[in-house]
Amino acid sequence: MAMNNALVAELKHEATNTRKILERVPADQYAWKPHEKSMDLKRIAVHLADLPVWVNRVLEIDDLDFAALKYDPAPVNDTKEMLELFDKRIAEAAEMLTNATDEKLREKWVLRRGDHIIAEMPRAVAIRNLYMNHSIHHRGQLSVYLRLLDVPVPGMYGPSADER
Repeated sequence: MAMNNALVAELKHEATNTRKILERVPADQYAWKPHEKSMDLKRIAVHLADLPVWVNRVLEIDDLDFAALKYDPAPVNDTKEMLELFDKRIAEAAEMLTNATDEKLREKWVLRRGDHIIAEMPRAVAIRNLYMNHSIHHRGQLSVYLRLLDVPVPGMYGPSADER
């Protein structure tokens, strides 16, 4: 199996799980956060919805410099808009991955902050680390937020306690 096909399959599988948790985010609680050092609910949810853009970044550029990166979260007013953003980002990422060759996915990709190299890795590994694993991490955080807000948490790889 070509690497891109495996990555697209994983992307779509994880997208289904991510969408399930994003669907549960209550817009009336967007400002809530579990701790003063934590992101508020809206910020973490929009960040999760926007994360598939990392697939595009990894495939379009040879390195990414956090010092030069200007990130403005997408303007989202409600959960419907957040889901639309997520669906758009997943479709774009799936299309880019579908068109990526094994050769492209094996090329070196660099993450830096100015002159400091944070990581050098093949593009395929960068996609798994910076999108897939990163997304799973924030899904876990978001599930805790939902639990603390007494919102039923969906199961990701089997039923959750709320679904039993």
